[in-house]
Amino acid sequence: MGWLDWMKGGPAEDAGSGSGAVRRIAAELAAMPESQARYLAAVAYVLGRVAHADERIGEGETARMEALVLEADAVSPSQVTLVVEIAKAQNRLFGHVENFLVTRELRELATPDQRRRLLDCLFSVAAAEDGISGQEEAQVRQIASELGFSHGEHVEARAAWSAHRSVIRGLKEKS
Repeated sequence: MGWLDWMKGGPAEDAGSGSGAVRRIAAELAAMPESQARYLAAVAYVLGRVAHADERIGEGETARMEALVLEADAVSPSQVTLVVEIAKAQNRLFGHVENFLVTRELRELATPDQRRRLLDCLFSVAAAEDGISGQEEAQVRQIASELGFSHGEHVEARAAWSAHRSVIRGLKEKS
């Protein structure tokens, strides 16, 4: 089973009409059941939100996003690139407006287990290039809160990624 095999199970429930960013990405995945496409679009968008936290999405972050979406085994490699590119563009253009809407929709679509696994994926994207920056860490914390995680649950998930955190690496370099 891959990182995102849990996505194949589909969403927990339909969340209504959803945000514009999710609808635009989902439209590109029209061959899938609508609820599954919306869920995948929301996941890709939220991964892009972390990648764009420092106002730049690097090649390593893009590659990691593509790998995570591809592991879902729900789309073809050409669709993965399209989904990730659309999610990145939507984050650049509408992130300040759509971030909360997409994350709220994802919270409604995902099961608790899916949300927990997504939290690990967010840290994975953040760590894809030169460690987890302060901006990326703050964005993951914000998303975790919007997904309904307590501070303790966020800290527990973050512990697995401590070696990648720039704040921790900076402390080690100073000592």
